[in-house]
Amino acid sequence: MTRARIGVAVLTMGSRPAELRALLDSVDAQDHPATRIVVVSNGAPLPGLPEHVTGVELPENLGVSGGRNVAMERLRAFGDVDVLVDLDDDGLLVGTDVFSRLAALYGEDPGLGIVSFRIADETGFTQRRHVPRIGNTDPLRGGPVTTFLGGGHALSMRMLERIGGWPDDFFFTHEETDLAWRALDDGWRILYAPELVLQHPRTEPTRHGVYYRMTARNRVWLAKRNLPALLVPLYLGSWTALTLARTRSAPGLRAWFAGFAEGVRTPCGRRRPMRWSTVWLMARLGRPPVV
Repeated sequence: MTRARIGVAVLTMGSRPAELRALLDSVDAQDHPATRIVVVSNGAPLPGLPEHVTGVELPENLGVSGGRNVAMERLRAFGDVDVLVDLDDDGLLVGTDVFSRLAALYGEDPGLGIVSFRIADETGFTQRRHVPRIGNTDPLRGGPVTTFLGGGHALSMRMLERIGGWPDDFFFTHEETDLAWRALDDGWRILYAPELVLQHPRTEPTRHGVYYRMTARNRVWLAKRNLPALLVPLYLGSWTALTLARTRSAPGLRAWFAGFAEGVRTPCGRRRPMRWSTVWLMARLGRPPVV
């Protein structure tokens, strides 16, 4: 791939038309034009879109995972996209060279699967939870990582052909980690590139009413789907301890444990435990799959 063809996917609930239009304007301003742009309206009427943008209106909300899979399949059907870029509908590309930089990165490294953007607010501040590593929290230090940020990232279409798309049943939370673990286990690299910036309002995930339940349920599904049996209790035990230490909301904790129980008793899709060599790779990158 010498000059990657970029396809852009945006999910919307139809409630941010001004922000969506500003995002699409920032996409159009790129010095390496996107080959395709798809906007999926998740269970809401499509807002007005420019003529060159493909709109898909879903009759029901399929969540982040389901909506992104619809966008991915639409881009795949066009047959002229090498790299899929997912962007939040209230984000903004502040530079005009994001896609040209991406094209260069993928052209230089055929084993590059995922590129994670840096998420920053309008002041340039990056929240700690938006740095895809533990330990070193410097948001400006790029390099290989074990996961990526959902608000702004790029995915190799060749990689998606091999490992599949997003886990539909997750709806939202931890879908990025599931995809990242499968990518690493298939031999693809994940790069955090802080020079690629998506401006995004500062938010907290707890703004979503079902955050605690979904977080716990999907954490269990993530472990059941992807981890060697020996690591499942270690991973879930460490996250239970962290949740108890961090959560100050009694209703939140009740919802979290209800979601945990739901994850234990319900199916999670096909189980494909990662290789121990992948576990060792993740440990070398600073995030073994027990944290």
